[in-house]
Amino acid sequence: QVHLVESGGGLVQAGGSLRISCAASGSPGTTYAMGWFRQAPGKEREFVAGISWNGDTTDYLDSVKGRFTIFRDNGKNTMYLQMRNLKPEDTAVYYCAVHNPYAPLVFNERNFDYWGQGTQVTVSS
Repeated sequence: QVHLVESGGGLVQAGGSLRISCAASGSPGTTYAMGWFRQAPGKEREFVAGISWNGDTTDYLDSVKGRFTIFRDNGKNTMYLQMRNLKPEDTAVYYCAVHNPYAPLVFNERNFDYWGQGTQVTVSS
């Protein structure tokens, strides 16, 4: 079992920056990729960014490429999402998740087994 806790969300003005974190406890028994998803009001949850165990593979939603950076510190069991040049359309609840270590590394929601409770990010215009 893996327990995930997100933190660092808040209110920021458009053009600003924010870093959110995801602390993991427990283990699925082997190395695992992780990812960030978000859900805006009235919309479906969408993939934002993903990272492999050692960080050599990352992927991003097209609309956040060049603005968001995903990284992790396995020694601290923590994953981060650095968000820059935030836009009002980035407003959402952001969730971190653990990728099924036995599934192919595809950052699709169905391949993620464990989820955090989410942290709210609000970008004002």
